[in-house]
Amino acid sequence: MKRRDFIRELTAAGCRLKRRGKKHDIYVNPKSGRKAPVPRHSEIRDSLCELIRRQLGVK
Repeated sequence: MKRRDFIRELTAAGCRLKRRGKKHDIYVNPKSGRKAPVPRHSEIRDSLCELIRRQLGVK
């Protein structure tokens, strides 16, 4: 999945960027208080996208 599409999906679900890093950005879900790193690669594997969704509590 393209990173920009995945980020759009996360922001539409209410997640916000907490901070930027060199290789990962940290996103937080204010509803649940959960946070997860999102890699800064242009392509992110679907299995990793699913793991990040679970970590953030996004369906």
